[in-house]
Amino acid sequence: MALNLIWLFLILGGFLIACIRVVFFHELSAFDSLVKSVFEMAETSVKISIGLVGTMTFWMGLMRVGEKGGLISFLSRISSPFFTKLFPDIPKNHPALGSMMMNFSANMLGLDNAATPLGLKAMKELQELNPVKDTASDAQILFLVLNSAGLTIIPVGVMAVRASMGAQNPTDIFLPTLLATAFGLLIALVATSFFQKINLLAKEVMITLGALAIALVTVFYFTLDLSSERLEQVTSLFGNFMILLFIVVFLGVAALRRQYVYADFIEGSKEGFQTSISIIPYLVAMLVAIGIFRASGGLELALVAVEKLLALVHIHTDVLPAMPTAFMKTLSGSGARAMMVEVMKTHGVDSFLGRLSGVFQGSSETTLYVLAVYYGSVQVRYTRHTLTCGLIADAAAIVASIFVAKIFFVGF
Repeated sequence: MALNLIWLFLILGGFLIACIRVVFFHELSAFDSLVKSVFEMAETSVKISIGLVGTMTFWMGLMRVGEKGGLISFLSRISSPFFTKLFPDIPKNHPALGSMMMNFSANMLGLDNAATPLGLKAMKELQELNPVKDTASDAQILFLVLNSAGLTIIPVGVMAVRASMGAQNPTDIFLPTLLATAFGLLIALVATSFFQKINLLAKEVMITLGALAIALVTVFYFTLDLSSERLEQVTSLFGNFMILLFIVVFLGVAALRRQYVYADFIEGSKEGFQTSISIIPYLVAMLVAIGIFRASGGLELALVAVEKLLALVHIHTDVLPAMPTAFMKTLSGSGARAMMVEVMKTHGVDSFLGRLSGVFQGSSETTLYVLAVYYGSVQVRYTRHTLTCGLIADAAAIVASIFVAKIFFVGF
């Protein structure tokens, strides 16, 4: 229901704004911009889907090899004590637990090309357990909310942009981004647990979250003194090594268990191809709506409304020039990146606003895109409280980003 309302709001709101621009401000090209955006975003949606075909085909094939070789079952047993507390509807040692574990690991390591196929595989396995196929289950909702929180240990992409624009210390947004995204993830977990009555104080949950916190502190400690060039090299080396390690281990374990690896791979690859094509309608619907609203000037009006609201309650509006990055990140990753670059160009890459926009970009995920792709892959239409919890997590990450950026770059 919520996703349906958001979709209608983006399209009808964008059209209404364009009408106002034409009638009252005589901007005769307003409708041209909207129509152009419709065709561009529809084409972009198909390009994204086609671009996923190769990646999806490969990783789905590899996952089938892992299933046949018993590695997914092994990962399910390892993750079962923790995941069964958060996902009580998933049977112990179910393959979905292993797929989710791999998806979360790939996201944390910034391995986007691997994370999406692994996540879509997990969604299909969760859909098999879903008693109402067109309505999101509790397990699917929590899985997607945690995905939309987007915990990434090192925001390599943002730091690379800062370095290319001449930042004195491109990595200085590392710790603020890590703190903001961790806070967003925590709030996402709490919000969803409130709806689903999950006990977050269970021993297994507390131990796992504590271990994650220790791992984040350890990563920070060992990367604190690295230069931006060295950090990028180390991150790239480690990321590429992990991808190759996934491939070699999956194939090696299956071969040792005398599985017909090639046939298993081909069988899984066919599923990946079908999944890539099936998400096209969902991508077209969401990206076209976002494009219409953005082309109409709706985002700029939302920013003005926020500024007026903050001024009304006597709150400083010094962060407003960076807010378009935060707003756009919920809708579009590429759009948010463009907004971030614009802020850095206008105000300076090492300015408070330039750094804040970088923290915004690295601390959250494209919630609407994630929902469209993941739910589209399993033809779920009714998303229940997924969007609500995802937007709560986005809002928490935005607030945390502002707070930690002021502490690190301005000082309270």
